[in-house]
Order: sequence, then C-alpha cells, then structure tokens
Amino acid sequence: MREKRASHAAGRATSGLGVDLHLDLDGEGGLRAGLTRSLREAVRGGRLPPGTRLPSSRHLAADLGIARNTVVDAYGDLVAEGWLTARQGAATRVAERHGASAAPVPLKPVDRGRPAPAPVGRHDLRPGRPDVSSFPRAAWLAAARRAVSAAPAGSLAYGDPLGRPELRRALAGYLSRVRGVRTEAECVVVCAGFSEVLGVLGELIAGPIAVEAYGLWLHREALERGGVRTRPLPVDQHGARVGELAHADAKAVLLTPAHQFPTGAALHPSRRSAVVDWARADGGLVLEDDYDGEFRYDRQPVGAVQGLDPDRVVYLGTASKALAPGLRLSWMAVPRRLLDAVRAVKRESRSSVLDQLTLADLLETGGYDRHVRAARLRYRRRRDLLVDTLGRRAPDCRVSGIAAGLHAVVQLPPGTEQSVVTAARWREVELEGLGPYRHPELLPDAGDPSLPRDALVVGYGAPTDRAFPSALDALCDVLPC
Repeated sequence: MREKRASHAAGRATSGLGVDLHLDLDGEGGLRAGLTRSLREAVRGGRLPPGTRLPSSRHLAADLGIARNTVVDAYGDLVAEGWLTARQGAATRVAERHGASAAPVPLKPVDRGRPAPAPVGRHDLRPGRPDVSSFPRAAWLAAARRAVSAAPAGSLAYGDPLGRPELRRALAGYLSRVRGVRTEAECVVVCAGFSEVLGVLGELIAGPIAVEAYGLWLHREALERGGVRTRPLPVDQHGARVGELAHADAKAVLLTPAHQFPTGAALHPSRRSAVVDWARADGGLVLEDDYDGEFRYDRQPVGAVQGLDPDRVVYLGTASKALAPGLRLSWMAVPRRLLDAVRAVKRESRSSVLDQLTLADLLETGGYDRHVRAARLRYRRRRDLLVDTLGRRAPDCRVSGIAAGLHAVVQLPPGTEQSVVTAARWREVELEGLGPYRHPELLPDAGDPSLPRDALVVGYGAPTDRAFPSALDALCDVLPC
C-alpha cells in the first residue's frame, strides 16, 4: 500500500486502507481520537459500506506510521459503539446497520419542467424503447475484437471531433443503401446521443425552430435549454402540415417524416416536396429525425427526405432503437457548407472510439443488417399480437400508427386518458398518454379533428418476448373500451 501523508502540522491523511480511503487524524484528543473519529465518519457517510473488510491493526498502523496499540484501541472503541464487528481469528469489518441511512444532503430545488419519473413498473409499455435483452452481444463482442485488433495505435488518441473515419465511411454507405441518403463520409458527423445532436444544431441555427405539435418533449426541452425557441407545427393524418411554415417565422423545422412520433403518420409525398421547397425559398433548414427508419411492416420503406436536397436537409439517425440507447451513438449527415461550423461547435466532444470502431465493423461485415432483420421480425410479431389482443378484448379501442416503428396509438373515450394511465400504474404497467407529447403552446382546440384527443401511446419494444403477453393482459384489464 502506498502511503500519502502530510506533515503533522498540516494534518495527517492517507489512502493506505486498501479501499483508497482518505483519513484525517488531526483534531482534538490525539491520534487515537482522530483515527476513531475519521473511521466513524467514513462508515456513517457511506465511504466504508457494511461488510467492508478493514486492514489488520498491524498493517494499518504501519501504513499510518502510528503505534499498533492506537489502532487496536480505535477499533475497540468502534466495535463497542456498534460501527465495527470483530471476532477472534476473523477480520474486523464494518457492521451491518439495518434500517439506518445517512442523512440526505440538502439540495437546491431544480425546476426541470416535468416531474421526476417514477420507478418503472413490472411491465414497461412506454414508447421508443427497444428490447435491450436482444442486444447482439456475441456479434458485438466479435466485432469489437476484430476492430481493436485491426485499429492502429493512433486511433485511440483524441482524434477528429466529427468521429472516426471508419464509422463515417460505414455509415455513409449504409445510409445510402438502406435509407436513400445522399452523402459522403466527410459529411457524416458522429455524436454522443441524440441530445448532443440537438445541442449542436441548436447552437448553429440562429432563430426559432418549428417542431411538430405532437412530438417528444425531451427534444423540445433540449432545444429550449440551449436558448432556442420552438414553434408548434400542426399535425394531421398525413404528418406535419408543412404549408404553415410560411407563417411560422422559423429558421428550421424538425420533422419525423418517415414515422411521425407519436401519431405514426408518414409525411405525405406532396408535403415532402413542399418542405424542401420552403427551405430553398426561405433559406431554411430541414432537420429530418429518422429515429426508427429500419422498422417497416405493412408498407414499402419510405426514403429519406434528405435525398431530395442534401444541401437543405440534415439527416439525423441513432443506434438507440436498432441496438441499445446505452451506446449513446447517433449521427448526422450534414450539408458540406455546415461542416466547419459543426466542427467548431463540437470542439472536444467525442463518442467512445472503441464503440465507434465496433459499430463500423458491424456495419461493414453485415452483422448490423442481420440484427435489424431479426429485430424487425420480432417487433412485427409483437405488433400483430398487440393488435389481435386489443381486437378481442377491447374492440372499441381504435388502434392506429401500426405500419412501422415500436409503438401504436390506442384511442380512448373522451376524458379517460389520465385515469387509464393512473390505473395502469396501479397494475405495475408503465405507459404514456398522448397528452404529454402535445406542444405546450398548442391551443386545446387547435389540433386536427382526425387525431384523438385522448389516447395511449403503447410501446411494444421494451418487454421481452416472454413478458409481452402478460403485459398486454394487464393493459387490457384497465382499458375502458
């Protein structure tokens, strides 16, 4: 053990307990009292958790440079007080303390705009969450071994804030082949999760950003925390009503055109062209969030809007749905004219190099495609089971938005949304209503009449295959239709 000790005048401190614990032995009463007090505070404050094995009195005395009897006496005091336990022939340990906990540290209240999330119930039917139990561990580990073995030493340095060239090349090829994105490796930017994507874009765009009137509140808050005002753009059964951008006074628009979140609509072809025309005429920018572009079931894949005009559309993607949100890997295909500005904003922000190299290998060797195809079949079976179960047990609850993605919208009788969500939580079913996705500036009567006023946004991605049927049973038990 290494000893780190200041002079007695400056105070005694050490990390020689084998658990990197700092002890301050100075104070009133001498060394014994100082050691007793310091150990007691380490236990009380949680730095020495219950069951921790302490060094022998001989070793601790040598580490601290004090007499062994001093340590023996300090241990004895703490055993008598109940902080430590000691048996003949056994190590001295921190005692178990049932029912006791450290006093909470007072924190300044923080207004987060929404209440803190409750603990997740037994069944997680919230939208936008994949089945992380199906993460391709074997394929990921094999790709990681290949990637690390082949990577030059320089690849582990800080590198380009826009991302590793291996991943940018692999993404450019994949997005072109699968989503019809027109880009080059140099124009692909790797980010640490979608929040960073929005943070970067929020710094680049000088002015309000129009967002779909129904959308993920996290995205709105991420933009607004960066000082960007958002303006609601109405949504109907054909997606965002982009014709109203002419009156929105916005510099950019954030859309989910392939699968509107959460209503499930695909942006109508005429509107796809119209939003690009708006960007060209007004000098605006279209931000295309393709959050679950790989998962299509009952229709042909919808190509990316970015393919219509790569100079006016920023394509946004993520590994959260296809692989796992914990990877914190996302990407942008940006117009070349914005690359220098993006680089300046990202500066030293980078994603894990090893994860980037691994994903690049998975894309290049076809492992990513194989996993997505398997996931698509699995989620389609769950979607079919959801629709079939609701059709039998809740025939009056209309289901929509089911042609793609990982969630469905279940229409409810007027005025029942919140009571159903609350009842579901009593049954340990976590799900969300449509209301929280409504933009706060959207007037109560401004929504399209084709959209339900009360509905559930039911995710079918998170539960495992084995748990999903029982989750549906619990859901149906609380539906009022």
